[in-house]
Amino acid sequence: MKQDIHPKYYQAKVKCACGNEFVTGSTNEEIHVEVCSKCHPFYTGSQKLLLEAGGRVEKFKKKYNM
Repeated sequence: MKQDIHPKYYQAKVKCACGNEFVTGSTNEEIHVEVCSKCHPFYTGSQKLLLEAGGRVEKFKKKYNM
């Protein structure tokens, strides 16, 4: 392998918006994420209300008379 071409590898501290923190390996020293396995709806089984989806379901139901 060539010398001095590889990035430095750290024990990165990952911080989630929900407050969960864990350690993993990365080329960044610190990582900030919005969703992790503790708060993701797929893993928790709970649905969070997203502000971005506001009214889409109701609009669909109204459009197709459901």
